[in-house]
Amino acid sequence: MQWTLVVPVKPLARAKSRLADTADDGVRPSLALAFALDTVAAALACPQVGDVAVVTDDLRAGRELAALGAAIVPDEPGGGLNAALDHAVRAVRASRPESPVAALNADLPALRPAELSRVLNSAGQFPRAFLPDAAAIGTTLLAAAPGSEFRPAFGTDSRARHRASGAVELALDQVDSVRQDVDTGEDLRAALALGVGRHTAAAAARLLIPGQ
Repeated sequence: MQWTLVVPVKPLARAKSRLADTADDGVRPSLALAFALDTVAAALACPQVGDVAVVTDDLRAGRELAALGAAIVPDEPGGGLNAALDHAVRAVRASRPESPVAALNADLPALRPAELSRVLNSAGQFPRAFLPDAAAIGTTLLAAAPGSEFRPAFGTDSRARHRASGAVELALDQVDSVRQDVDTGEDLRAALALGVGRHTAAAAARLLIPGQ
């Protein structure tokens, strides 16, 4: 079963504000782009992934992610993350209605293709399923089978919101790289400990990170 992944990337100038204690305003856009590049590169290397659609209006992100092989879907609604995901999923399903779809966070710089395969194989057993993040509060992946409503509920307490929406929570171990999103300096240190992709490694090398 070949999945289409939808990866939302917000304008880089506004990305990762919670990393202010680790990266200044001049560095954070490049760091956010590095996260997205490593996430998409790992996703495209996953055998279960047929293609990746990035939803973004950021020209730089769109150009560099397209160069990796991702399709770019403009964020036409401009109504926030969940509206962007709904829009992108509709666009994907219009051309590939038989494919299961999953939204994947763009800030998973330690993502391993083999671990993503495990998550997608498990998600494929249910109409809708999600994977909670490392903090057990948010969500890093939301999946839906063909014909199933997508109904994204990302944002504050998205784990509880996705569970309340009827999506099945995937209880998997040894998929840390799919759970470890990066919002804070502590998250970045945890991702670095797992081992990040080359773009994030290069960007992080320019930072002074206590405990690295």
